[in-house]
Parts: sequence; structure tokens; C-alpha cells
Amino acid sequence: VQPKSKKTLAKNGVKNIVVVEGVRTPFLQSGTSYADLMPHDLARAALQGLLNRTSVPRDVVDYIVYGTVIQEVKTSNVAREAALGAGFSDKTPAHTVTMACISSNQAMTTGVGMIAAGQCDVVVAGGVELMSDVPIRHSRKMRKTMLTLSRAKTLGQKLSLISKIRPDYFAPELPAVAEFSTSETMGHSADRLAAAFAISRLEQDEYALRSHTLAKKAQDGGLLVDVVPFKVPGKDTVSKDNGIRPSSMEQMGKLKPAFVKPYGTVTAANSSFLTDGASAVLLMSEEKALAMGYKPKAYLRDFVYVSQDPKDQLLLGPTYATPKVLEKAGLTMADIDVFEFHEAFAGQILANLKAMDSDWFAQNYMGRKSKVGAPPLEKFNNWGGSLSLGHPFGATGCRLVITAAHRLKKEGGQYGLVAACAAGGQGHAMIVELYPQ
Repeated sequence: VQPKSKKTLAKNGVKNIVVVEGVRTPFLQSGTSYADLMPHDLARAALQGLLNRTSVPRDVVDYIVYGTVIQEVKTSNVAREAALGAGFSDKTPAHTVTMACISSNQAMTTGVGMIAAGQCDVVVAGGVELMSDVPIRHSRKMRKTMLTLSRAKTLGQKLSLISKIRPDYFAPELPAVAEFSTSETMGHSADRLAAAFAISRLEQDEYALRSHTLAKKAQDGGLLVDVVPFKVPGKDTVSKDNGIRPSSMEQMGKLKPAFVKPYGTVTAANSSFLTDGASAVLLMSEEKALAMGYKPKAYLRDFVYVSQDPKDQLLLGPTYATPKVLEKAGLTMADIDVFEFHEAFAGQILANLKAMDSDWFAQNYMGRKSKVGAPPLEKFNNWGGSLSLGHPFGATGCRLVITAAHRLKKEGGQYGLVAACAAGGQGHAMIVELYPQ
């Protein structure tokens, strides 16, 4: 092991941006306690949790930006609706971004850019997803007819339009977790990726079991301190994630393939589940945080976004983003103490680890002379990951960053590396540096 570098990544003339605090609602399996809520309810709960924990005056916040993937039509700018509901000043602008599973990463880096540009001193970034209720549309033919009907003047015109409606007009359009460009579901892509990297069903089940076991240990050990309890209107107070379920290899082995039947290796047990949840982080320039008397948790340092072919490399974002962000920061894999990668599927994580550890892949696909190397598992997702904690698409990025900060403090490390893949063949990586204690 190389001696730890104690260099800091501060750049001359560039503002240091810090995470003061980060929280999230408990992440729940869809269809459970949050089933009757709307996305802005969850986002509001995360914002209120952040306000309660930091006591930051609402009018000090210059801007709010939220990430989400499946938009509720009534609250398309969910950031604004949640902010108003949480009691922020109506003078505080807010906007919503979407970038699939890295939407809240995009929200955070948008905030970083605004602070770095001198536009803002204090930004709240977050993300939300409510998979319990997703918009289901009428068919295109039906939508066209209904819009024309709303403009019809006479009874005769209306009856004429109604008479043209056919039974197939009533078939609904469901949102799919599928690539628009390839029409392939993400699970199918994960199965092909696992096959391409020769990752067995056994390896995937073992990795999923590791995730659930570590998450349970972290939950029982009181390490998941970013979770804030949420009193669900008309129901009980929810205080912990409910998808953490360490099973046995035997139980997991009984499940049938979920996507590629009958020979696929991706199952419900080694995939992330549909999740409801929201997250929020308080970002400031270092000067502002210190002037206000805060003790920041971490610096947000260099970050990159990447994108690849969405057919064959949909889920390989971390492999492409990791060497880029390390080079940008002037660090090596040996400098990183904590890795927090988004776990979409066990097969996706294991494929990324194999790709990162392959000179052949680096040379043939990435145009690099040599591999970056795989993260050592003893530093990797030690408190569980999306497979066990859950994955509300728009909210996961903030969870990764705040977990990295908490782990750095707990484990005595300096640098964390956060990475994630996203639909569309995109990806993200960021360096998080522990704030000097």
C-alpha cells in the first residue's frame, strides 16, 4: 500500500465548495407507506429535515435545485413546489433537472457551478422519486381525439368525433424503464452485460447478499445518520429503510430470471427494487459556511460526466468516469479511501469492476494505455448500496455523496470517490474530500 498522500485538492483562485449537511427520507419499497403521497410531499419532507438539522435560515438559501426522473405532470417543477411547501421564501428560485439515475448528482453539480461562478453562496440540492404512482397516459389516438373534442363547438361535431373512437384507443401507455433509443429494458441490458463479462448467477447473488448484509449491519449500528424520520399523513412515522432484507444464497437461488428467460442471471434478488424516497444536501462556499458558524462535512472536488453507446455500454458509466475524474484531480486509485458506487444490478457492479481491472478493455474500448484498476472490496459500499437501501432514481446521488462523507469521517480517510451509471449510457464520478477535523 502506498503511503497516504496528504495533498489537498484546493485550486488557486477557485472557490472551495463544501457539503454542510445531507439528509434523506427513509427509502421505502414502492407501494408501502408512501403509496398515497405525491413526489413533492417526499421532497418537502427531505427539505424540512435539512432545515431542522441545520437550522439554516430559509432566506439565506439563494437557490434550490432538485433532480427527478418520472415527472408528476401536476408538479413538473417539483423543486419549486417542494420549496414552497417547506416554507422557503417565495423569492428563492428553484428548478428541476433530470438525468436518469444521476439526476441528484446533476442537481448537486449545478449547485457547485452556481457557487463557483459567484452567482450564489448557499444552494440546496436534492432529488426525489415516487415510483408508487407514475403517470399512465391515454393512447396517442385517444389524446388527439380528446384535444380535438375540447375545441368542438356544436353537439354534432362532438358526436361525430366520439363516434370515431375505437376500442384500441383505450389501451393505456405505461412508462417503461427502457431505453428510448434501443427499446431494451435496463434489466435486459444488465443481463447481456453480465453475460459479456462472464459473471455467473452465483457471483451476482453473493454480491447482492453482501449489500444487504452490510446495509443491515449499518442500519443496526446506527450508521445511517442521514435518514430523517417522516410522519406520513394519516399513517405512522417512518424512521428507517424497509428494503434491507439479508436472505440466504439458497432462497435467492430459487428465484427465476426476471428479464432473459429462461437462461438469464438477473433476478429480483440481485437487482435494485422500485423505491420511493427523497434526499437533500446543503451546499455552501467554504467562506460562507465558516462565516455562519458551520462545521462542513466535506469538500466537493472534481467531477466528470461521461456518456457511451446506450446499447452495449449502458451501465458502464463508472468504468469510463473513474479514470477521468482521478486524472482531473491528480489522484490515483491508491489515494481513494472510500468508494460509493450506485448498485443498479449486482451484475452491473461486477461488470464494472471487471472492466476497470482489464487492460484489454481499457485499450480496445477506452483508448487508454492501461487499466485504472478495480476498487478493493474492503473500501467499497461498506454500508450497503442501492441493491439493499433502495434506489429512488432521482434521489440516489445525494445519498452516495453524504454516505461517502460520513464514511470518510468514521473510517479516518481523506478522499472518497462516488460513481454511478445512468440510462442513456451516461455516467458520473466525483471526488469528495473530508473536511479537516
